[in-house]
Amino acid sequence: MNTDVRPLPCNRQQIDLLFDGQRETALHLRSSSARVRRDKLKRLGDALMAHRDELYSAFQTDFRKPAAEVELTELLPVFDEIHMARRKLGRWMKPTRVGSTLAAFGTSASVTYQSKGRCLIIGPWNYPVATLIGPLVSAIAAGNTVILKPSEFTPAVNAVLAQVIANCFEPTEVALVEGEVATSEALLACPFDHIFFTGSPGVGKLVMAAASKHLTSVTLELGGKSPVIVDESADLRRAAEVIIWGKLINAGQTCIAPDTLFVQRSVRDKLLNHCREIIRQRFGDNDADIAASPDFARIINTRHADRIASLIDDAVQQGARCPAGGNYDWQNRYVAPTLLTDIPASALIMDEEIFGPVLPVIEFDQLDEVINYINDRPKPLALYLWTQRNKCIRRIRDETSSGSIVINHCMLQYAHTRLPFGGVNNSGIGNGHGIFGFKAFSHERASLRGGPLLVVKMFFPPYSQTKRRLINLLIQWLHK
Repeated sequence: MNTDVRPLPCNRQQIDLLFDGQRETALHLRSSSARVRRDKLKRLGDALMAHRDELYSAFQTDFRKPAAEVELTELLPVFDEIHMARRKLGRWMKPTRVGSTLAAFGTSASVTYQSKGRCLIIGPWNYPVATLIGPLVSAIAAGNTVILKPSEFTPAVNAVLAQVIANCFEPTEVALVEGEVATSEALLACPFDHIFFTGSPGVGKLVMAAASKHLTSVTLELGGKSPVIVDESADLRRAAEVIIWGKLINAGQTCIAPDTLFVQRSVRDKLLNHCREIIRQRFGDNDADIAASPDFARIINTRHADRIASLIDDAVQQGARCPAGGNYDWQNRYVAPTLLTDIPASALIMDEEIFGPVLPVIEFDQLDEVINYINDRPKPLALYLWTQRNKCIRRIRDETSSGSIVINHCMLQYAHTRLPFGGVNNSGIGNGHGIFGFKAFSHERASLRGGPLLVVKMFFPPYSQTKRRLINLLIQWLHK
């Protein structure tokens, strides 16, 4: 494999050469065996393990992210994907037999899974390993070639990933390309067979528009304002523990983080007290201690930190209160864990995806209020509900739509590789993880084998009255 690790070329002409160079490999991989694909996944996992220390250092540079959080949110999901794919790949690749129908009587049929070919994976900056290498696992399992495009906002992590990829694959099979908007545009101009994009809905629309020029299939993992609902029957202490964890991991820069907390008015103050206590226990007793905590990550860059700070300022200037946090140092990429209450509807934070450690808290009296609020806005990537009432669970499940719904927990759906992970409409198209990721990078090909012609010949021209009666009888029988 390539051991001379340098950034791969990224101008339009060189990207075209790289794309063209993967054509023959993609055709060859179409018939690759499960064993060959498993070996590649094993090699990828070994390379990630070998570069763990470099990844810890890189995440410190890009995020000041604690090593334990790197393991939990970046490496663990990828190793789980590799483990699942290596264990289940033989079963996933087997054709699935389907029963015959009356119209196709006498035939045998199955669904086979064929690699799509040359694929593009564009990753975001917030989880630069999990969101780039996780889909790569699925693409390799399905037998594709891949060009990877990580975000330019995580240069230290990208440098390590470039080493990992170069040590495992030739560029004709898997290549990592770095660059900014011009690089993405050059990549999207290529007629890939599939594009897997993780990022914002706004950029997702641009990706989908570019893909439409070549009728390229897409998987879009987007975002949105994921609500969390806590009613008066919930275990408030447990809810606070998990919600604060989900909100503050990676400093809130998570697409499925709780974005807005809806809490029943009668238990609002109790829940807020628990939340403040948990913040103190985990990160420090005062603002200075929290800012110095080694367990609280930083915002990716000053521009993003300034944006979050502006959302806080706008809400406070319009009358919102801060029961916790509210302070920031955007030049050092720090925003304190913040709770906001009494927020006016006109505040910007009520419309923008926050993507930071700020949690707006909205009181409600009746569940109808929250259901109507959610249904009046774009469908979220995740919806969290804390309750002990089955009736409440049924109503939220039946009367709202979201990419996933989680009852009395938070974020764990991403780590469950037997569940599909994806959004709906504005929060995404298609699914990833486990067999769903394998299918995303595969073409489900219908395969039918004809049997004796005796039956079907009855419907060949010329169409006699007898044949017309038989066709009519068949329709009448199916219509019953």
